[in-house]
Amino acid sequence: MARPTVRVDAVLVQAVIAGALSFAHLHDLASAAGQDGWKAWAYPISVDLLLVAAWRRLRNDGPSRLAWCWFVVALIASLGANVATAGFLDLQHPPGWLRFGVAGWPALAFLGGTLLAHTAHAADPVDAPAPDAPVQEPVPAEEPSAPALAPVAAPENEDVPALPVADPAPNVPAALVDHARKVAADHHARTGSQIDTDTLRARLGVPPQLAEAIAAQLT
Repeated sequence: MARPTVRVDAVLVQAVIAGALSFAHLHDLASAAGQDGWKAWAYPISVDLLLVAAWRRLRNDGPSRLAWCWFVVALIASLGANVATAGFLDLQHPPGWLRFGVAGWPALAFLGGTLLAHTAHAADPVDAPAPDAPVQEPVPAEEPSAPALAPVAAPENEDVPALPVADPAPNVPAALVDHARKVAADHHARTGSQIDTDTLRARLGVPPQLAEAIAAQLT
């Protein structure tokens, strides 16, 4: 049975080395500023935790001013300790501002951690795409019906009832007929039966006489 091989991740090793060095630099800086004993070891933990909390907020909730602000604060604290312990400051006689900054760091870190943990992330408003409007079939303009002719009056002195003259067949535009064919085809595909005149009239929104003329051209 083959034994599993252990692969060393160079990135992970580099991260461990960098973290250990940064941790030691923060400890040395806190110790030089008058924070001895366990307090000197607590400072690097506080700085690294604030840095991790801000980075996690950026990854999980997206960019925000709050997360970026505290990420930069923690990064400056860590980077500043690395630079300060490289001989740029006399750690045997630290300046007053360094003592002031190290002494005030716990309150600053507590404020940043509290805001990162308990402040809701306000995402930037994004214009949501408008929902697609339902496609409506174009309804052709209603054709004006031909005016009804007045009944022909019977000659005087004759008892002949007047007969109404039949309305002439309306002129149906070709575009309206094509649209009616599509409506009829859709009706047949959904129901399996031919569309009747009343349904065609309701779908097209035309007068009964015009609907009958259209239906006659569909047959």
